[in-house]
Parts: sequence; C-alpha cells; structure tokens
Amino acid sequence: MLQVGLPPERRSEVVPVLAENRSPVLVELNLTRDAETEQTRADFLQLYRATFPHLPEPLPVAASYVRCVLSPPEIQRLLELDRDGTPTVFRVWPDYTLDAHIDRSAATIKADAVLRAYAATGQGIVWAVADSGVDAQHPHFADGTLTGPTAGLHRDFTALVTGGPQPDPPESPLTDPAGHGTHVAGIIAGGLPARVPPLIGQVELTGGGLPEWHTRTLDAGRALTGIAPQAGLVSLKVLAERGPGLVTSSSAVIQALYYIREKVNTGGRLLVIHGVNLSLGCAWDAREYACGQSPLCREVNLLAASGVVVVVSAGNGGFAGRLPGEGGADNRAVLATITDPGNADGAITVGSTHRDRPHEYGVTYSSSKGPTLDGRLKPDLLAPGERITSCASGELRTQLATLFPPDADPATLPTYVEQSGTSMAAPHVSGAIAAFLSVRQEFVGRPREIKELFCANATSLGRDRYLEGHGLLDLMRVMSNV
Repeated sequence: MLQVGLPPERRSEVVPVLAENRSPVLVELNLTRDAETEQTRADFLQLYRATFPHLPEPLPVAASYVRCVLSPPEIQRLLELDRDGTPTVFRVWPDYTLDAHIDRSAATIKADAVLRAYAATGQGIVWAVADSGVDAQHPHFADGTLTGPTAGLHRDFTALVTGGPQPDPPESPLTDPAGHGTHVAGIIAGGLPARVPPLIGQVELTGGGLPEWHTRTLDAGRALTGIAPQAGLVSLKVLAERGPGLVTSSSAVIQALYYIREKVNTGGRLLVIHGVNLSLGCAWDAREYACGQSPLCREVNLLAASGVVVVVSAGNGGFAGRLPGEGGADNRAVLATITDPGNADGAITVGSTHRDRPHEYGVTYSSSKGPTLDGRLKPDLLAPGERITSCASGELRTQLATLFPPDADPATLPTYVEQSGTSMAAPHVSGAIAAFLSVRQEFVGRPREIKELFCANATSLGRDRYLEGHGLLDLMRVMSNV
C-alpha cells in the first residue's frame, strides 16, 4: 500500500503534488474476491462517491486499475471505510511521472545489408509508438506509414497527464508539437523518396564555442529511411508538454498498453499491433515495491505475454557527474540506474552506443546501466543512440528556421535533425524486429523467443556486461542464424 505518511518533499520526487496536498494515485482493485471485474469496479466507485462527493470522478485505466487524485489522509479514510465490507481495494500505488527519454546508424546494426539480402522491409508488420504523437504531415510518412489498416487505431491518452478533457479532435495523435515522437517514429519506419532532397540540420560549434546550425548532405549511397521502411505505425500519444519538458504518467502509459492488448488485439486472439516502442521512463522508489513489479512493469509483462513485443529505452541516468572535493575532475558512472518500465522482465531494454563507431567508443556514458536492483541483467541490448538523424517536427523543426528556403512552408519541408539518447536507441531495435518479422512470420506472437534470439546473436563490444547487456544489435546475424 502507498505509504500515506510520506513526507511532501519525498512524494514530490515521484508524483506531482497538486492543490491541498493531493497527488494522482493508481488504485488496484481487489480482483481476488468472488466478484466480476465490473462489479468490483462498481462497488469501489459507489464507495468513492459516497466518501468524496465533491472530488473529481475516478478514471478507469485498465481492467484492474482506477486513477484517483487524493491526499494521504483521504487515502487512509478510503481504505478504512473499504475494510468495513468486502474489500474492493487491493493496493494503492503512486501514479509515477515518466519523462521522454537514420542514415548512418542503419549500417551499424546491419539493417541495410538485411534489407538488400532478405528484402526485410517490415511490410505487413504494425508497430505502435507510445510517445508525444507523430506528425502525419511529415514527408517521411507520405507512403502510407500512418494510413491504410492503421488509420483508425491512433489514440490520445494525455488527458491522464494534463487532467483536462479528452483531446479534441481525435486526430491529435497525428500531431506532435514537441517533435520527440516523430523523431522516434522515423527511426522505426517510413522513408523519404530518393528523388526528394532532405534538409538535414546539425549543430556545430563556432570559434567562440557557441552552437550554430548548419546543413549537411547525405553520405554517398545513404538514404533517409526507417529500419523497417514499409512497416505500419500506430501513434499512441501519452507524452504532453508540462513546464520545460515532456512528461507522462504511469496511468496514461498503462491505458495505452491496455488499449493494445484488449481493445485492438482482443486479448491476444488477433494480433493487429505486433510491437510497441516506449522511449520513456521514470526513476522509482525501491521502498514502494520490488524491482520490475510496479503496475507499469506488470502491464508490460501482460502485454508481452499476449504476444506483443515491447521495446523500452533503458534511460539516460548512467552518469553522476564529477566526484566532489578538491581535484574533482574524476567522473563517475552509476550502476543499477535502469528506469521503469525498462525493469520489466518481458521488455527488451535498450542502451545506447555510438552511431557508426561502437567498437571504438563503446557504451554511451549517460546510458543507464544494470543490473536491476533484484539482480537481473539489464540492459538487454545496445543500439545506436548518439547523434541519430531522423524526422524534425514541431519544436525540433523550429530550431532549423534559419536554414529554411525563403517563402517555404515549414510544415511540408523534409526536415531532419540529429538527436541523442536511449530514446533513439530503442526504435532501432523496434525497427529491426519489425523487419525480421516481415520475413520470418513464424515468430509473430512469440516475443520471448524473439528476445532470446536477438540477445543470443548480439555482438559484444568488450565492455562490462552491466553496461552493454548482451551486446550490440546485429540484425544480419539474427537472420543468418534462424
């Protein structure tokens, strides 16, 4: 149960503290009793409304979770009243806040060679991107990446983040004011036609050490395509702008994963969405629950058990800065910094390495490191995550304004930009698995075997196992050894 006596300074580290000391919480319903799920939820709602008639209505998140906004004394009161009858509440959890965590990098994981040798384009495979939205107007997705069979599947879950009404119009998942989700999606799938010259922006330092935007051209023989260019994408918008950055909540991501499992894939009986990319995560308090056993991690495991591949970024918390004291030029890394839901056993958790020279530069210094706090090996794989070129939209596109041709409509320009982090590494793995499944469809619905196969055929960079996991993703080796 949530420790209702948590001091405010500690509670604010893991969940936002709102007016009157209230915070969002996830109420896990007591489904062990002899009652149907709907009846248990109805009994809980009846108790809640009678106890707090003036508070906002609880929001169902998944079959076993309801989101409420309560203060510690209100939680205590609710639990005491619930125990007077047949309990409807099993546990109360914090609704944690989560943060948002390709021309050159495709060759690093041998995706370009696999495309030529096996025609592994991702055709027929559908991947969900749970992120800040995907800009459907970007030319990278003009060839049906977000339309066709996936057109009616895009959803927006950010009402659980902002506390506002359900976003309207329903097309909002296909917009991306921040640009993070569009950049991630462009690494997985889609591509710019060879006849269209891209506008690629990159930052270079001036003589005075100040950043300055410049354009660059594609290397000879390179193309700006996703790892699985013909895969279909589904945009599940869970990240919203709040303050200086992008955030989401456990409840929003859980609702998105539940939507895939029960609403789209009908409990695994019909796989319409084959995988999901989660380039997001949060720090977590080990005193609240066992590692990998949070509601979000459990929902990831349920989704994987239903046949969906879940790829998660490891996080960017592996560097702690310089040692304090005199002569503190020594830097330090931190082990056991994998974020949730990357701690989930069913997830393929991805760390970051250099985009085209991984054996020389090894694991990115900031990439979160294992093991998990209960002793499991994480991350599972490494993939390129440094200065990855992909679609620029929203705020990322705005940064390139000085490079735009005169009188050009920015919304229609084929703009690309470099971004870094494990957020960029995870979609390399998502795209690689989508490409693999398009030619080896006997593995569809078998995520644990896929994880074992990709881990067994990864290439070691000769680094510590808690930094590199099983090693660098090698798609050609996977294809050759099936």
